[in-house]
Amino acid sequence: MHIIKPIALAFLLPSLVQTSVAAPTNMSIEAQTVLRADTLLWDAPLPFDTEVRTGKLDNGFRYFIRKNVEPKDRVTMYLATKVGSVLETNEQVGLAHFLEHMNFNGLKHFPKNELVDYLQKAGVRFGSDLNAYTGFDQTVYQLPIPSDDPELLKNGLQVLRDWAQDALLTPEEIDKERGIVLEEMRGGRGVAQRMRDKYLPIMLNNSRYSSRLPIGTEHNIKNFPYEVLRDFHRSWYRPDLQALIIVGDIDVDAMEKEVTRLFTDLKSPANYPPRTEYQVPLLNKNQFIAVTDPEMTYTVGQITIKHPEEKVETVRDFRRDILKSVYNNMLNARLSELGQSANPPFIQAGVGIGSFLGGLDAFNANVVAKPNELEHGFKALLRELERVQEFGFTETEFQRAVSVIRKGNETAFVERDKKKSDSYVDRYLNYYLEDSPALGNEDSYALYKQLLPTLSLREVNQLNQQYYVDTNRDVIIMAPDNEKDNLPDEARMLSWLAEIEAEPLTAYEDKVSELPLLSVQPVKGSVVDSKELVSIASKELILSNGVKVVLKPTTFKNDEILISAFSPGGTSLYSDDDYFSASHAGELVNSSGIGQLNTIELQKYMTGKNVNISPYVSERAEGISGYADKEGLPIAFEMIYGYFTEPRIEDDVYQSTIAKTTSMIANRESNPNFVFSKAVLESLYQGNIRRMPISAEGVKKINQERALSIYKERFADASDFVFTIVGSFTEEEILPFIERYLASLPSLNRKEEAKDLGIYEPEKGLETVVHKGQEQKATAVLTYYGDYTYNPEENINMDALEHVLTTKLLERLREEESGVYGTAARASTSKFPKNRFSFTVSFGTAVDKYEALIHSTLDEINKVKTNGPLLSDLEKFKIEQKRQLELSLKENRFWMSHLSGAYQRGEDPARVNHYLEELNQISVESVKKVANTYLQDAKLFKFILLPDESK
Repeated sequence: MHIIKPIALAFLLPSLVQTSVAAPTNMSIEAQTVLRADTLLWDAPLPFDTEVRTGKLDNGFRYFIRKNVEPKDRVTMYLATKVGSVLETNEQVGLAHFLEHMNFNGLKHFPKNELVDYLQKAGVRFGSDLNAYTGFDQTVYQLPIPSDDPELLKNGLQVLRDWAQDALLTPEEIDKERGIVLEEMRGGRGVAQRMRDKYLPIMLNNSRYSSRLPIGTEHNIKNFPYEVLRDFHRSWYRPDLQALIIVGDIDVDAMEKEVTRLFTDLKSPANYPPRTEYQVPLLNKNQFIAVTDPEMTYTVGQITIKHPEEKVETVRDFRRDILKSVYNNMLNARLSELGQSANPPFIQAGVGIGSFLGGLDAFNANVVAKPNELEHGFKALLRELERVQEFGFTETEFQRAVSVIRKGNETAFVERDKKKSDSYVDRYLNYYLEDSPALGNEDSYALYKQLLPTLSLREVNQLNQQYYVDTNRDVIIMAPDNEKDNLPDEARMLSWLAEIEAEPLTAYEDKVSELPLLSVQPVKGSVVDSKELVSIASKELILSNGVKVVLKPTTFKNDEILISAFSPGGTSLYSDDDYFSASHAGELVNSSGIGQLNTIELQKYMTGKNVNISPYVSERAEGISGYADKEGLPIAFEMIYGYFTEPRIEDDVYQSTIAKTTSMIANRESNPNFVFSKAVLESLYQGNIRRMPISAEGVKKINQERALSIYKERFADASDFVFTIVGSFTEEEILPFIERYLASLPSLNRKEEAKDLGIYEPEKGLETVVHKGQEQKATAVLTYYGDYTYNPEENINMDALEHVLTTKLLERLREEESGVYGTAARASTSKFPKNRFSFTVSFGTAVDKYEALIHSTLDEINKVKTNGPLLSDLEKFKIEQKRQLELSLKENRFWMSHLSGAYQRGEDPARVNHYLEELNQISVESVKKVANTYLQDAKLFKFILLPDESK
């Protein structure tokens, strides 16, 4: 795959806080005697993480090796190369990315497709585990594998050694890959790409970057000579531009010896080219462009003000970087508050100071405007920037923003011994490629702890004056064609700036409530019964009001507690007339305040707390989901109690939601994917409002009073609620909260079940073809629908069928026919309201290829129906599932999903203990049987998206 980083080029802001350059040193903070704010060594270089083994071979190859046992028996290995698309000559455009592809299509020790095949047999998933990306300045390969198999570990290192320099680059494989890359390119075509092509030269100041997008050009991918690719490989895949990053459950000494043995013989070619560091020059002028497209669905205004990069090398630099984070937090909180007003001036807005590209940083501000209201939205954004310029921020805003960073620092430190290997890989990867700091856990914690008290509001206020300036400013407007006549030219845009600068402003008033969250504290209830679920180390409690609570204490995290609850019912119990109010009830309550705090007061109250509790009302259930740490548990349970007993839908929240929803859907019929999706749903459900995207008429039917009434009805009776709590607690710690806040919830002892609405797909398959879109590309979605026998045996065989067909379709449609970039089979099964299934294969391709590829897809399906899957593909599925289960069983989120799901479906949660036994029962014949039972020709629905017929 290819990426464009660090700037986002499709209507998104750049990364807001990305630091650069840290000089390596083995001195810890303590060793530097940086013990108090008044003794900080401001110009001391930032310390390098002492927990990682680093080295540099004689040939210039670097390595970073660290032992980390989260997850156990796993290791993550990355090969980083400082080679990206910016290094390409005109005849090599697109070849950095093409070469990344070729490293999966024939290596010295893994010819042709043997690499993917070998790793899949070890349980490594292609795409989600085994992957790579190419950017402007780097190409990175990733390989997470089990570390408890010495042979696999040895071969995994050999893979990275081959990636470093031993791609075979045979003519046959190069020609096969051309089609795959062209399909990747085709898939990326659309409104975002067309608009980007217009504004990118301005955004990148016509630098080399603007003509070196990693995907390349169609002409070059089709026509480059083999030797041009090989020359690029020889010139740039060399040890002085490469580093190996290995983090996991390994023996560091043994791994270092193996790395030295394998990578010492890497050679650099004679007379190799220098690695030029390309820059985006500052032009010292302002630029403006407005671009439109018929498929654009909303209007975006973006301001980018470029500045020389501020490298983060010293303690002083690190402190300044924290100041920028505080600034970003405060200004975005103000914009969020403005966006929640009764008549919001925009759909969305955001601001941030961060890194850009090519030696630059940038101040970015953007606004997503309501239809035909760009001036109103743009001025609202400018007004807030000017308000900060004139009056600055308040002390209370500052303290809240600091508290967010302080809490994040404390949480990271508490969880340091539970940190996943991937996070360490990212740390060293960014250090090597981007010169970002690579602080150790203790040093990072100490620095933040010491630096945060030294920050001042005055300094943060100065950042706005330093970064929000009127030079090196780009203004980019992106809009639908139907707004072309209303868009400003540069002179008009400058007049908006001048008008806001001249407008008299008042200082921001930070309204903070001192009231407690709840108006009345609940009366404590009790536990009346309990049952040990010994085999899954859990416990079930019955409370005095009928509430059921399932507890699973874990040690997977040091301070993470997940909470979920459900009750049967949902919107299924309400008429079509009430549907829109019912379906938005949970969202509207969740967006409002609780108890005595309105939405803005609640958001400010929650700042710096690691707590989130949200209610929902879905089609068949209502409930609560969220998380907290131990410190936040009292607030989490207060919020749960409040959402049952003191919910609200505020006028401003209701009006804001209606206004934004109306704005967001105004131009969506211009989007080919939306039109296609809508047509599919219409053909499947005959336009039933419960399955269709909400219309403008539907929005008007959302009634504020009725939505709140429905919500209160759904949460009036807790007696049929099941709460699941998973994480780092003991029963003794959690029980007081359960008794006070859950056992006291209102109880009516209603007996409710969700209603079967009878909304199902037609019995017989059909074909729907939609013509929409400018680009010459096709999307095919092939889906089987029907009744299903829901049981563990059928479910696991359906999962196996999904896996083996995905493997076969990738081999056939991608590798053999070069017709797609990606494709997959997806199985979905449901137990309620009645047993149903869907099985989908989808892909994008060329207009002249889709029919042949559909034929190939159906041919592969028929092969499985006739002969069953290959035993080798089935074994890949089994080992992958086994390896994934090993990881899942040590994740709080897995147990939350598993326990809550089991209770919701009325299943035995201990069945997870038998999964491996059930997995071993899968056979070629059992998968064949499932394929024949469900993938019937009469149940096949074909949905095709093609370009406009005039194209």
